[in-house]
Amino acid sequence: MTGSTGSGPGSGHPEARTAAHDGRAPIAVALDAPDRATALAWAIAVAPHVPVLKVGLETYLRDGAGIVEALHEAVPTCGIFLDLKLHDIPNTVRGAARSVGHLVPEFLTVHASGGPAMVAAAVEALPGTAVTAVTVLTSLSAEDLDLIGLRGPAEEAVVRLATMAVAAGARAIVCSPHEVAAVRAAVADPDITLITPGVRPATGAGSALGDQARVATPERALADGADLLVIGRPITAAADPRAAAAALGRSLHGWARR
Repeated sequence: MTGSTGSGPGSGHPEARTAAHDGRAPIAVALDAPDRATALAWAIAVAPHVPVLKVGLETYLRDGAGIVEALHEAVPTCGIFLDLKLHDIPNTVRGAARSVGHLVPEFLTVHASGGPAMVAAAVEALPGTAVTAVTVLTSLSAEDLDLIGLRGPAEEAVVRLATMAVAAGARAIVCSPHEVAAVRAAVADPDITLITPGVRPATGAGSALGDQARVATPERALADGADLLVIGRPITAAADPRAAAAALGRSLHGWARR
């Protein structure tokens, strides 16, 4: 997985805090909370068991940069996955990426469909962050791809976008568990981090699909080559998020690719 030296917002770029470094489960917990206080409470609860916390668009737009700064202070042992999915002309994306540089995210997402020049612009703006290219949203079905004119099937589209983004400098790729094996085969560089949302346990709390169309169990995603699993509701909707994160981490012991 990716990383650079330092330890927080005031030191340049934070060291990547991943399961490969400290034994925690390869999970990024999605802090899709109804308010800032809940997001911070979830983060503090799960931090002993996961290495990465994901701040999505809704949380960032509601709480601003302050939520990321608060997370750095409250849980300095976790890296921040800033999931803003930037998608605009290259110059705008370059400026947007620079505007969050002071937050030292470990990962920052952009849409691969913005093209290689756009991905490269983000990489240029944030050389110490793993610019993370989102391929095809896990909510999209094959029928959706046809409707929006994205040449498929989904696996071919994902692999095409992933290889293009890596060539443009992306250091991480987001794809569904259904395509992760194909992306791992196509992207030869073992230092490229493959991140999979759409992960659900087979049964129990959080197993409902929700708005996800292409999903798999955590074990299947890791076995197929994923490095980091984005998991939200199976942990945060539990009665005890700390216990849920600990239990999921124990269940994944030994599954990590590296």
